[in-house]
Amino acid sequence: MDTAERTTPVFSPSQLNTLARDMLESTFGSVWIEGELGSVSRPASGHLYFTIKDARAQIRCAMFKPKSSWLRFAPREGLRVLGRGRLTLYEARGEYQLVLDHMEEAGEGALRRAFDELKARLAAEGLFDPERKRPLPAFPTRIGVVTSPTGAAIRDVLSVLARRFPLLEVDVLPVQVQGAGAAAQIVDMLQRAGASGRYDALMLTRGGGSLEDLWSFNEEVVARAVAASPVPVVCAVGHETDFCLAEFAADLRAPTPSVAAELLVPHREDLARRLAALQRRLHGVQAHRLRAAMQRADRAALKLHALRPQAHVQMLCRRQAEAFRRLDAAWQRRLERERARLRHADAVLRARHPARRLQRLRERLAALSNRPQAAIARRLAHHALQLRGLARSLEAISPLATVARGYSILRHEDGRVVRRVDDARPGERVAARLADGELVLRVEGALPAEAAP
Repeated sequence: MDTAERTTPVFSPSQLNTLARDMLESTFGSVWIEGELGSVSRPASGHLYFTIKDARAQIRCAMFKPKSSWLRFAPREGLRVLGRGRLTLYEARGEYQLVLDHMEEAGEGALRRAFDELKARLAAEGLFDPERKRPLPAFPTRIGVVTSPTGAAIRDVLSVLARRFPLLEVDVLPVQVQGAGAAAQIVDMLQRAGASGRYDALMLTRGGGSLEDLWSFNEEVVARAVAASPVPVVCAVGHETDFCLAEFAADLRAPTPSVAAELLVPHREDLARRLAALQRRLHGVQAHRLRAAMQRADRAALKLHALRPQAHVQMLCRRQAEAFRRLDAAWQRRLERERARLRHADAVLRARHPARRLQRLRERLAALSNRPQAAIARRLAHHALQLRGLARSLEAISPLATVARGYSILRHEDGRVVRRVDDARPGERVAARLADGELVLRVEGALPAEAAP
């Protein structure tokens, strides 16, 4: 024996089988296999042992509990199946085998596998992303229903739409919904309906059936046509438990055709209640705004009346007249007191016959008689000058005086004063207050101060 042969490691059968098992499991992982069942046996343990074979080879397989009890069919010799499992090696006997965790009959299973693979690929492209979904129109006026014209689905859809929203116009767009050529017809009708611009939304629907019956709605071209539609698409294919790729690509998926019709249009009774509520709310808002406008008008009228120059002058005149009346009354009272004193003094002097003193008192009495009239005249002249000055001041600051000089006051229709050029928008109506009335004007445009002529 040479040196190379002596350095090669020596394995025991168990070590070699363990190494081979690890290599198989790490290399292959989970695999799918399709073939014919053979040598089927189910011992008392409940595990299932069999082979899967084709015309040239076979592989030993096992399916352990509880998965073997979950099968939806009875495994038998010669049945063609589709299975998924992991490759391994039974170390005790050194036998290569496949341990399955899923098995189904091959016909529908192949379609299901194709469905899952296509769904994963289209989802990876973003064809089913929620961000792509468009909202349905709140009040559609015309929709197109892409379906078979003789199926039960279209009768249910038309019945629900007529009951819920009689104003809606519905066009039945006939297509073949299963069999050869169905997918091409569906794609063509979706494209024509979207390009016509007639419809606010489209409904793609049909009744229930097997996976093979519904397969036209799982075709890639149909899913892409639904996603590319320029108008929102509601898809309802089969029963509630049925799912197809067209539904994933649609803007809204409904469990049944009837539910799709209910989701697509509002109920007329709901609309009637909503309109009644909006009408009540509108009346309330109008009444509130009318009351507020009347209150603002009353306050403005009071304020305008209080700010009128004529009203201010009248108030000052009333105050002046009251002051003159009180002053005159005071002078009359004082004059009466002086006259009484003079009469008393005159009586005393007459009794004593002092002629010279009597003469002085008479002169004093005459002088005192003229003093109240002179003081009142001076006071009246002073107040008259003050009133004329106040009148001139009020006239100078009065908006009406400014208007009389050729200016005008611009106001909005609600009474607000236009103070700047950007307070009025082009096309808006304004009122110009002049000295002798108002002009109703329409704003054509605005020029800043530096650009104004």
